[in-house]
Amino acid sequence: MGSTNSTLSKIPNVEELMRETGFSPAHIVRLYDRFESLDKEKTGHLRPEDFGAINRQDTVDFHSFVRILAHFRPAENNRPRDPSLPEPVNSRISKLKFAFQLYDLDKDGKISRAELLQVLRSMMEMQVTEEQLESIADRTIQEADLDRDDAISFEEFRKSLEKVNIDHKMSIRFLR
Repeated sequence: MGSTNSTLSKIPNVEELMRETGFSPAHIVRLYDRFESLDKEKTGHLRPEDFGAINRQDTVDFHSFVRILAHFRPAENNRPRDPSLPEPVNSRISKLKFAFQLYDLDKDGKISRAELLQVLRSMMEMQVTEEQLESIADRTIQEADLDRDDAISFEEFRKSLEKVNIDHKMSIRFLR
């Protein structure tokens, strides 16, 4: 336990970080250890080549690292939610917003065909042809675009995923 407290004391605003993300002190220490092992140059930040450009920043500090990973914590459905507190980052709606932001590259609140194609290209790389990617993008827009404006709003995105178990798809039990 001494090493846990010693590691926690190195992290500024650790109490606020735990409240915001729902991670326990032991989880924070394990994430800190993982973060430090990824931070090869010991700068306190991960570069895209260390971690990947998951949140479109040039670098990711420890707090950002933990906040990103908090989206992938399984939801605690059996615990009553305090309505005076903000929506937990691992709730269904927060997970959907996080996923939506990964596609909404220009941050205009809509996923265009071009944005969808760009994300699909980066995810699929050489696994499918450009023609197949365009077909997937067209079909996705056609099925999800309820107001026929050739883009998918967050509300349309949410509705198209109503029957998908987002907690299961976007949860990783990586801290046991």
